[in-house]
Amino acid sequence: MKIVIYKIQIKIKIRSATLKKKFVITVDLGGTKILSALINSKKKIEEKVKIPTDAEKGTEFLVECIADSVKKLLKKSKRNEKEIAALCLGVPGTVNPNSGIISIAPNLNIVDFNIKKSLQKYFDIPVLLENDVNMAALGIKSFEYNDKVNNMLVVFVGTGIGGALLFNGEMYRGSSFFAGEIGHMKIRPSGSFAVDNNDLTFENYASRTAMVNSIIQRAKKEETVLKDFIKSGKKIKSKSLSKALDAKDKVITEEMEKGCKAIGTVLGSLTTLLNLDTIVLGGGVVEANEDFMIPRIKKAFSKSVISSAGRIVKIKATKLGDDAPLFGGYALAEEFLKD
Repeated sequence: MKIVIYKIQIKIKIRSATLKKKFVITVDLGGTKILSALINSKKKIEEKVKIPTDAEKGTEFLVECIADSVKKLLKKSKRNEKEIAALCLGVPGTVNPNSGIISIAPNLNIVDFNIKKSLQKYFDIPVLLENDVNMAALGIKSFEYNDKVNNMLVVFVGTGIGGALLFNGEMYRGSSFFAGEIGHMKIRPSGSFAVDNNDLTFENYASRTAMVNSIIQRAKKEETVLKDFIKSGKKIKSKSLSKALDAKDKVITEEMEKGCKAIGTVLGSLTTLLNLDTIVLGGGVVEANEDFMIPRIKKAFSKSVISSAGRIVKIKATKLGDDAPLFGGYALAEEFLKD
């Protein structure tokens, strides 16, 4: 199988061709929050600003919110635009880094919107755009692996399941920038691929949302330490799942194990196809339950991969947490400013 790596060439007029004395602003645009960070030339986060996302009010309002977040960050850090080399935006959807167009971002109700052009009205700063998990992968590659990666898959488990692929150390975006969207693959409950059920996608079965929904349904009929918590209507957070696992709760343990089995099985199948050498998992549920999830994912992985392909693979959780896409923005700016 021949894999072609498409390098994205982004041509924007910039003030400086170096990051030595410049800062980078990175923005992680999520379905519920906008997290902005100022990163200095020593690759350290100096300040952060977090504000809620209100995507239902439309795209232009969303852009205003992003601009407001950046302005608050500049004010909080006592910096000005002239000190900023680039503004890097990570988006949960399919994006074209060349044109600045978001083709589709379901959680933000966006279709075919040029967010780069809209943001440029607010700032005289080069705006760079990337898929959020791709940006996280760039952060993991640069800050966790010191750019020494070959064929890597990054998977974030959360509201859905997002993925990013690097081949020969380079980001693989695909023919239409959709590469890595593993959450939309069709699978059976066992984790194997399926073609007969349009509703059962990988993320509908093994995302944090899917696991929590299954727990809520079972709590209506079965006993669980989270029963009263669920009845009160409170949101089940990853740390609550962790406490329930520590208490050996049967319902939570079984549903989490089911999710881990599906994740490991799909990762095994993908490794057989792509001959990966590194798989990195992230997301709040993985971060909070790493000791429970990673061994079970590895076990399912080993049962579903061809041994000659699987034995070289290292599976681990990222240590960057929510900062992965923020650091990825800096890595994206570095790559851009080199060209």
